[in-house]
Amino acid sequence: MILRLLRYIRGYGKPAIGAPLCVALEVVCALILPRLMSSIIDVGIDGDGGFPHILKMGGIMLLLSVLSMAAGLVSTRLSATASQGFGANLRKAMFDKVQDFSFTDIDRFSSASLITRLTNDVNAIQQMVGMALRMLVRAPLMFIIALINCATINPRLTLVLLAVVPVMACAIYFLMKATRKLFTIFQQKVDGLNDSVQENLIAIRVVKAFVREAHEKSKFKQRNEALRDAAIRAVTRIQLLPAIMMMSFGFSIVGVLWVGGRLVMGGELLTGELYSFITYISAVLMSVMMLSFTLLQVTRARACAERINEVLDTEPNITDGTASELPAPTGRVEFRDVSFRYTAGTGDDVLAHIDLDIVPGQFVAIVGGTGVGKSSLVNLIPRFYDVTGGAVTVDGLDVRDWPVEALRSRIGMVLQNNVLFTGTIRENLLWGRPDATEEEMITAAKNAQAYDFIMSFPEGFDTMLEQGGVNVSGGQKQRLCIARAMLRHPEILILDDSTSAVDSATEAAIRRSFRENLKGMTVIIIAQRISSVRYADKIVILEDDHIAGEGTHDELLASNAIYQEIYASQQEGVSE
Repeated sequence: MILRLLRYIRGYGKPAIGAPLCVALEVVCALILPRLMSSIIDVGIDGDGGFPHILKMGGIMLLLSVLSMAAGLVSTRLSATASQGFGANLRKAMFDKVQDFSFTDIDRFSSASLITRLTNDVNAIQQMVGMALRMLVRAPLMFIIALINCATINPRLTLVLLAVVPVMACAIYFLMKATRKLFTIFQQKVDGLNDSVQENLIAIRVVKAFVREAHEKSKFKQRNEALRDAAIRAVTRIQLLPAIMMMSFGFSIVGVLWVGGRLVMGGELLTGELYSFITYISAVLMSVMMLSFTLLQVTRARACAERINEVLDTEPNITDGTASELPAPTGRVEFRDVSFRYTAGTGDDVLAHIDLDIVPGQFVAIVGGTGVGKSSLVNLIPRFYDVTGGAVTVDGLDVRDWPVEALRSRIGMVLQNNVLFTGTIRENLLWGRPDATEEEMITAAKNAQAYDFIMSFPEGFDTMLEQGGVNVSGGQKQRLCIARAMLRHPEILILDDSTSAVDSATEAAIRRSFRENLKGMTVIIIAQRISSVRYADKIVILEDDHIAGEGTHDELLASNAIYQEIYASQQEGVSE
């Protein structure tokens, strides 16, 4: 899992190679020091080398210490550069993949989970890479060099050390096996916590309007405590490792001092050699401990890697079509025996056997009750979802044969949930067409009946919008979104219940603007109010999963019972 992700270190190969080399130099320099100290004790102090020998060995030790420190600093910088670069590449790859997802693909993952994977999970692997570039070189190299030095000093003492190494290795193996599942659960609990926070912040005004702060606090508390408990279970297992390591370390030191002391007293081992042996045995045990912590980090990173690879391995179910030649833009849309369900192969059809012909320049309205599939119907045109039966064509070509970007460039769409981005009004309007001129932007704002309120702000088009456009009203937000879509000059303009928050007079002005200024553009609107659709060239009535009628306002009012019922209920509401 993790090895598959290492390709994202591309572009940072030099620091990724340089860091281990500097670590190797640091370790070699550090492990020469005990030998020199042993020489100072045995030759300079206990022997006849005297002060000159001490001074000479001390100077060499000082130089090696400086070199080791410098190599350590460089290796830290290089490993940080490589790991941070790896993390940046991985996040970009994941973000790019998410941008290619269809609505169906996005439905598979919650937004909170994707955020956790892009941040928390990537950070965990990034830290593991940074640690691995140093510790996975330092620990084995230190273990081998220190063990060789121990063996050359005294093989019998080395056997004392080797007795505890298998115990430590077994402890590492079983702890890695036990914590892997716990880390996976931990990451899932982070998903849950992020989901709770995100949902609450998005809906904070609703929470306060319904005085549900206590309920939301309770929900957050449950998920927070679930995360806490998962973390405690994982950390508790991990904390067993230092205890086992320290116990093994203590037993080995006692054993070495016991056996080594007897050897010193018997004249079989020099005092300086015993000192250097203890230093080397400490290095061996320290290397095992470093390796164990690195492997535990790898265990957590492996759980994160599985979640990241799940995103990267998702093949978008909507890909570019293979049409070699695109039809001339006219704005014609046809539904040919279209059926659709959100999960292919399961559940009931949302739409069944839909046949609908929308001619270029036509103003078409779609009405019907809640949940009958109005939004699902228009989402098939720009191919946010693919049909499960039949075909949708734009300008005579099946949308599945279109390159996705070319198809959507001919369509302007205002979704049911109006979204504005942090930035100025100008930046939001130009977001879909950055090369538009100032005059075109102003014209689009006027056509959407947004120009007057924009100019009422002191900074006009340079007025700053907060995240989600929370500093403008719902009606203003809708009009800005309509202006943004109109600025693209699409052949097909789709408005999914996009005038519900504006008053009747403003809606009438927008509708009049469509007729006067958007001649030749195919306009498809979803609306609930009869006043919004009565002047449409064609009104389509959806009932359950099928078309229950189509025609003009007068034709439907004369012949369609469903339309008559909708009209009567709204007229009754007006009368009351």
